[in-house]
Amino acid sequence: MARWGMPSPRTAVKGRNSDPGVTNIRNVKSPHWRRWLGIEHRCVVPFTSFSENEALPDGRKPPVWFAFDETRPLAFFAGLWTNWTSVRKVKEGKTTNDLFAFLTTEPNKEVGVIHPKAMPVILTTRSEIDLWMTAPAEEALKLQRPLADGALRIVARGGKEDEGGLTV
Repeated sequence: MARWGMPSPRTAVKGRNSDPGVTNIRNVKSPHWRRWLGIEHRCVVPFTSFSENEALPDGRKPPVWFAFDETRPLAFFAGLWTNWTSVRKVKEGKTTNDLFAFLTTEPNKEVGVIHPKAMPVILTTRSEIDLWMTAPAEEALKLQRPLADGALRIVARGGKEDEGGLTV
């Protein structure tokens, strides 16, 4: 098990007594992320669908769920991980955890309609996964691009429902 959220840059936590972490990594040119771009800190994050919040005129922001199709096949985000000691939650105090986050990039057409700033970097083939996990950073980071328009579809809107029909 790993916690979502890589360590935040020092400037982001200055004056705070905890670090909630950074869940999405976009600017890989930042000196803060360089130490984790090597193959020893790369991972893939499995998913079957992901959501972005849609800003509605009435102020609500319900989730919109994306996947390759309605069957929600297994897919992978390009991620980074590290083992880190910090205070994530004040009530827990200092803990040591495996932390992860995934790379983001500009959105494709489908995601951009809902979230115009970014989408996760999605690896679609075994060769892309192998490239992400084994190539030098300069080559692997070429995968930080949006999926082709039409590759994803909206598979649900609103809260997630479990098998018993409960919305969570």
